[in-house]
Amino acid sequence: MIQLYRASILHFVSNPSQTEKESSYEYWEDGLLVVKNGKVEKVGKYSKLVSDYDAFAVTDYSGKLILPGFIDTHIHFPQTEMIASFGAELLDWLNTYTFPTEKQFGNKSYAEKIAKFFIRQLLLQGTTTALVFGSVHKESVDAFFEQAQKHKLRMIAGKVMMDRNAPDYLLDTPESSYADSKELIEKWHGKDRLLYAVTPRFAPTSSKEQLAKAKQLLEEYPEVYLHTHLSENHGELAWVKELYPDADNYLDVYNKAGLVRSKSVFAHSIYLSETEWSTLHNHDCSVAFCPTSNLFLGSGLFNIQAANKHKVRVGMGTDVGAGTSFSILETLQEAYKVNQLRKAFPEEGYEHEPLDTLEAFYLATLGGAKALHLDHVIGNFEKGKEADFVVLDLASSELLEFRLNQCKSLEEKLFVIQMLSDSRTIEQTYILGQPAL
Repeated sequence: MIQLYRASILHFVSNPSQTEKESSYEYWEDGLLVVKNGKVEKVGKYSKLVSDYDAFAVTDYSGKLILPGFIDTHIHFPQTEMIASFGAELLDWLNTYTFPTEKQFGNKSYAEKIAKFFIRQLLLQGTTTALVFGSVHKESVDAFFEQAQKHKLRMIAGKVMMDRNAPDYLLDTPESSYADSKELIEKWHGKDRLLYAVTPRFAPTSSKEQLAKAKQLLEEYPEVYLHTHLSENHGELAWVKELYPDADNYLDVYNKAGLVRSKSVFAHSIYLSETEWSTLHNHDCSVAFCPTSNLFLGSGLFNIQAANKHKVRVGMGTDVGAGTSFSILETLQEAYKVNQLRKAFPEEGYEHEPLDTLEAFYLATLGGAKALHLDHVIGNFEKGKEADFVVLDLASSELLEFRLNQCKSLEEKLFVIQMLSDSRTIEQTYILGQPAL
């Protein structure tokens, strides 16, 4: 099956912050995306390609912008219904809102209901791939994967491992978390487009024995991911130091446990030393930049310059429900503001500059794919990649359309799209070349 899509088309081939900007992307003002059997066949200038496909109808999105599908590298599906709960600091917020909400996900039918709503929200915002926290209940992960499979989505998820420092009704044990995770890996990892992440919530809620079980799973199933939290909040850091006095730093807790490795994704990573950044690079780890939740909980300001300096893989994370939007576009707006705020807190060795808009859209697409080690199948429009993409309506609001009419360059247009877009901007989301909504 051949499908043709005409629009302005943009994708990235490398990181604009680490290569020449002009060679980091390809853009066609009047482009054509050719999809064959759910995968990218060709992309390029409309006038050069269209004559090769006279027998096929063109879906015409002229005046709109096609991008690769957005990638969310950190989000909590069981926290969907508690988004925008009145803010507190991280640890209080977990006890007041998160744990009571997650209690309900032991009920499979309840988890299914929320999973359907959650996935619809992702698709409405142009997100086609996400790295997803379940709850401690294996039923939550079954429910999520079942719904993701119905939509043919490429998704990664895992059951929370948590055996201490949480309410009794949410605790598992090292043995039960290992057994449940093993069952889920064998059931779901590599099935269709679904992948599994071993998911200890964070160091304070896992004993050394449980972290050892997480390592055992990674060694038995070397293709799965490790997904957890790191250095989000000052109170959290002090708690980790108290619980793990033998660790050199927060990341060292995971490193001593054997969890710092390729395909390990650490959400937040705000308060890292130069040693920790180097360790992440040396072990080919990734971090998820979660600006809306970091601002909402007052946790701190992520240092994108440090990540770039140490060449650490970075993706964007909405971190719903502490994050205040499912939208990657709105998350990019806050990422820009976070970087601007860093100017007020100068650090030795770093000159904080505005987040470049090309880098922002790279992080939302190919950068996210690289952070999840999936850039061989998603992230841009190279031939043979899975045709997940999003269509942006550049006249979705009067203000956006008016402001874009004043722009004179692609970068200026992208920055306006980044800063003024909302859910109305998403015209359609495509999965394997088919409309998702």
